[in-house]
Amino acid sequence: MRQVVCDDSGKVRSGWALMPLRLFLGVTFLYAGLQKLSNPDFFNSASATSIHAQMEGAIHTSPVHGLLSLLLPVASAVGLVIALGEVAVGVGALLGLFTRIAALGGVLLSLGLFLAISFNASPYFTGADIVFLFAWTPLLILGAADAPALDTWLAAAASKATSGRPGRASRAPAGMTVPRRGVLAGMVAGGAVVLSGATALIGRAANSTTTSATGATGASGASGSSGTPTTTSTTAPGTSTTLSGPAPKGTKLGPASEVPVNGSATFTVPGSGDPGLVIQTAADTFHAFDAVCPHAGCTVSYLPSSKVIICPCHGSEFSPDTGAVLTGPSPTGLARVQVIKGANGDLYAV
Repeated sequence: MRQVVCDDSGKVRSGWALMPLRLFLGVTFLYAGLQKLSNPDFFNSASATSIHAQMEGAIHTSPVHGLLSLLLPVASAVGLVIALGEVAVGVGALLGLFTRIAALGGVLLSLGLFLAISFNASPYFTGADIVFLFAWTPLLILGAADAPALDTWLAAAASKATSGRPGRASRAPAGMTVPRRGVLAGMVAGGAVVLSGATALIGRAANSTTTSATGATGASGASGSSGTPTTTSTTAPGTSTTLSGPAPKGTKLGPASEVPVNGSATFTVPGSGDPGLVIQTAADTFHAFDAVCPHAGCTVSYLPSSKVIICPCHGSEFSPDTGAVLTGPSPTGLARVQVIKGANGDLYAV
């Protein structure tokens, strides 16, 4: 065993040294892909945690915002490609089949997610995508590198089959490995498709059971009042101010009646042009926030079923009463917007 793990000089072979990284990346990408496929909300554009919501939120800050805008109408298809790509990359890495190609897929997926989602993560190392991008590069360069892998086994089998045939030893291994590898790759791909399909069906069945047991949650709380913008902080934590008499000075957002209790509406923050979010947490209690997540710049949404504000990109959760961080990785809470309800029933940002 030591001779397999170490070379003639006693040093650990590079492939064995990379095994922990290869297994970690393989498990992580396989899990990420299956998790997406098992979650119907990921493909439901009306959900605050969907791929559509993630892309829509990232458009405001991503350096590839033009491409995201172009792909937004087919966001569900993009999400499916990402999920299946992660499954394929994860299976390839775990089995060590076409290891370099799997690593290239991992690099491209990580690069795409970095540019689209976590480019503005601050500090930069809090965004996982850039870390995964560089973690794949050793496998891209070295492949399985004689560690336990189907690539290693196929190459050894082909070399053994051609040993002792003068003049063919340098060419035959590749010629014999490719067909075998292609057949094996087809079998593995078929198994991955079956696994992906079964995961999606189980996820939908589980979601359907949960929905029937708990009842429909209603709209996702994104009914937008098309009024004008604003900038940060509510009068007192937990309350808005209702004024009598003339309309207050400030930017009119729209009728308060358009914001349902335990629901939300969107607007544009004046000055900055950022997306804003106003929530009626209880009757006549309104809270408004700049909806740009401080972590990576994605647009947050209110989730009425959980009564939290959530970032669809990295899962940060915020209090709908104060905007404070409930769950990271966001380093700070949401900027608050002072809102006032006028006697005329309209909301104003002041």
